Amino acid sequence: MFGIFDFKQIFTAGMILFAVIDITGSIPIIVNLRQKVGHIQSEKASIVSAILMIVFLFVGESILKLIGIDVNSFAVAGALILFFLAIEMILGIQLYKDDAPETAAIVPLAFPIIAGAGTMTTILSLKSEFETPNIIAAILFNIVIVYFVLKSSKKIEKLLGNQGISVARKIFGVILLAIAVKLFVTNIQNLF
Repeated sequence: MFGIFDFKQIFTAGMILFAVIDITGSIPIIVNLRQKVGHIQSEKASIVSAILMIVFLFVGESILKLIGIDVNSFAVAGALILFFLAIEMILGIQLYKDDAPETAAIVPLAFPIIAGAGTMTTILSLKSEFETPNIIAAILFNIVIVYFVLKSSKKIEKLLGNQGISVARKIFGVILLAIAVKLFVTNIQNLF
């Protein structure tokens, strides 16, 4: 059974997803949601996020084929999205603006904060480089981290402080930028 899993692929895909999901960078948003609406349903948000990501891993490519787009083209587009997400993280600017959520249920947490457009694009981009069981393992690994961060966001905020969260966000932004460049170069070659 362990023969189908490649721990290097799981680790690499897991780090890519961790940088894209950016749950540590979302701690200020999560804390703000808690202050506005009270209790956050960590379990429900985590489970729904995992289901969304895994379902998209399997049907996302079919949806693309239905509209006439190949995985490599989608991966190049995903690399560009990752590039802009990394720029946001590194420079501390906001390119994508969303309305403030009214409730802290599944909608603002599971989608778009955890399993948003960047995460979905990344999942399909990963499919062009990694085996499906390894991507699923990476998704589940990240969901466990997401759950613990959601559950203990107040403690993490106190521990890291605003400066610590900012530094972590910038470090993962640089990692994400390098990943975006690699995804772009790998998949742009396959298009020509």
